[in-house]
Amino acid sequence: MGFFEKIKQGLSKTASSISSVFTASELDDDFYDDLEERLILADLGMDTTVKAVERLRLVVRDRRIKTVAEAREALREVLCDMLDVGDSALNLSTKPSVVLVIGVNGVGKTTTIGKIANQLHQAGKKVLLCAGDTFRAAAADQLEIWAKRAGADIVRHGEGADPAAVVFDSISAAKARGSDIIIVDTAGRLHNKANLMNELAKIDRVISRELPDASRETLLVLDATTGQNAVHQAEEFNKAAELTGIILTKLDGTAKGGIVIAISAGLGVPVKLVGVGEGIDDLIDFDRAAFLEAILPPAEQMTGDSENEEEGAEQE
Repeated sequence: MGFFEKIKQGLSKTASSISSVFTASELDDDFYDDLEERLILADLGMDTTVKAVERLRLVVRDRRIKTVAEAREALREVLCDMLDVGDSALNLSTKPSVVLVIGVNGVGKTTTIGKIANQLHQAGKKVLLCAGDTFRAAAADQLEIWAKRAGADIVRHGEGADPAAVVFDSISAAKARGSDIIIVDTAGRLHNKANLMNELAKIDRVISRELPDASRETLLVLDATTGQNAVHQAEEFNKAAELTGIILTKLDGTAKGGIVIAISAGLGVPVKLVGVGEGIDDLIDFDRAAFLEAILPPAEQMTGDSENEEEGAEQE
């Protein structure tokens, strides 16, 4: 099952809500006000919504668009452009490459690391997991379980150890074992931002010193179902670390897909992976075009879906 099929059903409410705006008879102020309201309800957030609607107004004016059908396609182009903030593919071009994974506790960070490790192992890569979250009880134990499931090596220290020291030993082990990729787990302590920033800065110094030419990804894991709270987390973590990508978990569990646009466009950081289920294979590459088709499908597709729903209701 592809990306589109996995997210289409979960985002059907977003699609219906936004599409309902395009039943208007003309592109007047009521149309734009209604669109703005629907986008905010879809979790785009106020700032991103205002920018999107302003850009749509400009496109409509410059192209002299007269119909809502044309405006619908123009909005898709606007949102697509807002999501075009960088390469959505992971940069793992060196041996070893480093993937630093950050995020608050409870968003599925450890599980996500396990799924990434499994994907890379299936692709023939030798993966080493670094248990850098030494502050949460049993974090390293959880990561070790995932390492076994994913066929990856792991380096861990005792609880309360210096995370930077674990990173140093992991890099040494990766060099000795010929690992292709090091995936570093980190403590999710956003409530103590000063400590978090100091910790990440120390880890960064170790990686820069020991692997100065390595490809590096700093990926923030966010729970899509938390809405605007996820946006706040992204803003705070982006201050503490130079993010290269976002991983959104539970995208299949939210009816408000606009959160993808709010985070990515708001921060200028691409969404690279999305979680669409509990299975080990339910972490998939983000597909911008398929995502936009799911939340803003072509008008004829929405009509077809409505007809199918009506036929199903009649049969019942």
